[in-house]
Amino acid sequence: MLKQKTYYRNHKRSGILKIVREHYLREDIWCGSQVCGVCKAKNSEKVLDAEPKSKSDAVKFDHYIFLDTNAVLDQIDALEDPHLTNIVILMTVLEEVKHRSSAAYKRLHAIVTDSSRKCYVFVNEHRHETYVERNVGESSNDRNDRAIRVAALWYQNHLPTIKSVLLTDDGENRRKAVEMGLTAMSFADYAEGTDSPTLCERLCSKRWSQLKDEDQTQVFKPHLAPSAVQAGLKAGKLFKGPFYASRDNCLEATVKLDDRDVLLQGKASLNRAIDGDTVVIEILPESEWKAPSNLVVLSEDADEVVEDNSAAKQATGRVVAIVNRKHLQFCGILQVSPIAGHTRHLFVPSKRHIPKIRIETRQSERLANQRIVVAIDGWPVGSRYPQGHFVRALGKIGDQDTENEVLLLEHDIPCYKFSEAVLADLPSNDWVISDEELAKRVDLRNTIICSVDPPGCTDIDDALHCFELPNGNYEAGVHIADVSHFIRPGTAIDKEAAHRATTVYLTDQRIDMIPDLLSSKLCSLQGGEERLAFSCVWEITPGAEIVSTKYHKSVIKSAAAMTYAQAQEKINDANNRSPLAESLRSLNRLAKILKQKRIDNGALSLASPEIRFRIDPITHKPLEVVAKQMLETNSMVEEFMLLANVSVAEKILEEFPECALLRRHPEPPPTNFEPLTKAAEHQGFQIDCSSGKALSLSLDNAVKPADPYFNTMLRILTTRCMQQALYFSTGMLQKLLYFHYGLAMPTYTHFTSPIRRYSDVIVHRQLAACIGADSTYPELLDKRKIEELCNNLNYRKRMAQYASRASVALHTHLFFRDKTELEEGYILFVKKNALQILIPKFGLEGTVILTSKDKKKPSPFVYNSDDHTQSAGDIVFHAFDRVVVQMSLDRSNIQHEKLQMKLVEPEVPGFSVTTEGELLPAIEDTFG
Repeated sequence: MLKQKTYYRNHKRSGILKIVREHYLREDIWCGSQVCGVCKAKNSEKVLDAEPKSKSDAVKFDHYIFLDTNAVLDQIDALEDPHLTNIVILMTVLEEVKHRSSAAYKRLHAIVTDSSRKCYVFVNEHRHETYVERNVGESSNDRNDRAIRVAALWYQNHLPTIKSVLLTDDGENRRKAVEMGLTAMSFADYAEGTDSPTLCERLCSKRWSQLKDEDQTQVFKPHLAPSAVQAGLKAGKLFKGPFYASRDNCLEATVKLDDRDVLLQGKASLNRAIDGDTVVIEILPESEWKAPSNLVVLSEDADEVVEDNSAAKQATGRVVAIVNRKHLQFCGILQVSPIAGHTRHLFVPSKRHIPKIRIETRQSERLANQRIVVAIDGWPVGSRYPQGHFVRALGKIGDQDTENEVLLLEHDIPCYKFSEAVLADLPSNDWVISDEELAKRVDLRNTIICSVDPPGCTDIDDALHCFELPNGNYEAGVHIADVSHFIRPGTAIDKEAAHRATTVYLTDQRIDMIPDLLSSKLCSLQGGEERLAFSCVWEITPGAEIVSTKYHKSVIKSAAAMTYAQAQEKINDANNRSPLAESLRSLNRLAKILKQKRIDNGALSLASPEIRFRIDPITHKPLEVVAKQMLETNSMVEEFMLLANVSVAEKILEEFPECALLRRHPEPPPTNFEPLTKAAEHQGFQIDCSSGKALSLSLDNAVKPADPYFNTMLRILTTRCMQQALYFSTGMLQKLLYFHYGLAMPTYTHFTSPIRRYSDVIVHRQLAACIGADSTYPELLDKRKIEELCNNLNYRKRMAQYASRASVALHTHLFFRDKTELEEGYILFVKKNALQILIPKFGLEGTVILTSKDKKKPSPFVYNSDDHTQSAGDIVFHAFDRVVVQMSLDRSNIQHEKLQMKLVEPEVPGFSVTTEGELLPAIEDTFG
């Protein structure tokens, strides 16, 4: 049977459009039940039990479970409990979940494909008896609810021995279902009748929405209604942006707007926003603007924040609405209630900038020494804490596998196996370049090309060549793996790569953005193997002036895949006159000139502590710490990758001025540089931050011959003053905002690492369209789609950086399990109540709180806001001062092991100075 579905849509050029689509209805769509003798399904397609015994006291008869869309979205954690079986997922629900939440859809898909769960997807929208037309005046939501009830009733009539039970938290939907002769109840009522130890605890706690704290000590202001928010945004009185909680002060946060950052201070101004939320703020009158606090505040039970009167005030606001919750699951530990038999406890997240969460559990005794996962359901206006529910236990606290899983979950790293649909998009293992493909490309297989990478690198996505031309100039080329040839738009592998956005590098593992067949084999530019590439080739003078630039799809055959050390050895060996060695020497010579030109132009050369662990291949435990060695060849490769990125950025911007995917680095506000300038002044140096070039020159001149690490420290501190570089769509910003401050480049993008960055895949597609190599990418012309893509790219890149640092911290914990060592450190920042100390050997940073734990004993420390120093008697602490600390692992609290350090030198008489917070990897806000 054929029906027609008619839609009316507004179109800005054509007015109202009438859209008519054909909708086919059939009578041979089977029910999937083993008891059915009517439907002509194969045995393999009968997944529902013939006698589905009830597992809940709330229902006494054999039944199948049906759910409405909100029940799936709200209770997806509970739905994942294996106790629930024989579930019919209707097409109506599946499509609506897919439309409203891709994350929930993926999880629902995993449940459906798990054969042990006995879940069946019934295509009710195409079965004649279960399809319902939308009535005049009926909302789409009401129509879908009616379709769900009709399908559930059809099952009950179709299978007389089995009842249908509809689980919905919508009271009106339940009432109408009961009137039709169905059994309907809330998910919670059904779950509480089961004997599952975890099902009830995984229920969404929205039923607590009216709960208020007994002491009423912290009541927030209600958020504005959506209509008021829209009116305020349109009038320019309210502003929308992402909310970033401070990692040093739980009472402060920043909301990033297009033209500035807005400071939020105090619990009332934060108004229940959580890191990662998209919020709407009201900017306060200038008379109420404040300066960021110089306090380190780690406890959310602290009093209101105190601003730093010595610092410049900045735009200050408060949250008036939350338009999009960053619904994540958090890992942490259970803070068990001191009241015996109490089921309501507090959950303490591993991330310090996430608030404690109130949950209900009857398993507190079992979970007390476990890492657990909790999801936030909401934050009522009258509650001090958000409310959530238990999701699952991960394992014993301190266990390496458990802590690795925690690390991945809390940074929202997609680490699941690639789906069958993704793997189906891959070429065969014996894939070779076809003659047809070779004919379309420039053949560079006889050109001496090589790659230079870190030891053990298998995902090689860049290679280089250089040789002298007859006119005395050079031809230099960068060749990048042509990943976009294998990943076509709209395919399953493309969608998965877009979701993952980046490869994540941890201390002991790599989590790929694309499957290994591509990342380490068919796309990897291995020595001696023919590979597809995208080449950027320049004619360049001996003085590194670019004469011309060409871009083309190519086929290459790398002469060698070398490490940085191997390439350096060839360059240094004067007796080696091979074409490969000469190519490397020319590249290295030109790279030095290119780097100097960048620096002369104002590019910054900063620093960050980078260390590596040597890992035991069997136990995966760290054996020793190794500092990353930097060679000339590191800089050689970097310079040519930068040159390729800049060249490609200019090309795609010329062709796509409204939708090119570029990367910008905002200039930091002058207030960001205050800690740097004041610390340098104490050391006798003036740092000029009026421009990038002035800053670069100041850093070059700030050298202490007697202290070679001083300049490195200065550059590390400068890195902390920077803002994060961001991907963006050119049509969404004014051109003056395209500038990349750190590199001193008017335009920049990422082209050189498509194996590990999805941004580069999109840039490859844009460049291919520019040169006519491929024009099958219509989405490249939509600036808003590119901007949506950039938002995910920025988020995933930030989370990958945090995950990498957390991995270093975890392995440092493991390294110190049975050790206590004295290590040299340097003070990075002097805070009003703390010192932040860098331990270069381990690339770690610790916050030393300078207040006495004995409240009756006053702290001997005095903070001087004029020069940012802490003093205790004759001892004065400045930024960059050298200290000696004792590092050890505090295992006194089984729930929360802490890597701590104790100040040993200089010694403060009668006062023990020890870290109160954990040591964390030193954060580098990279701008590349």
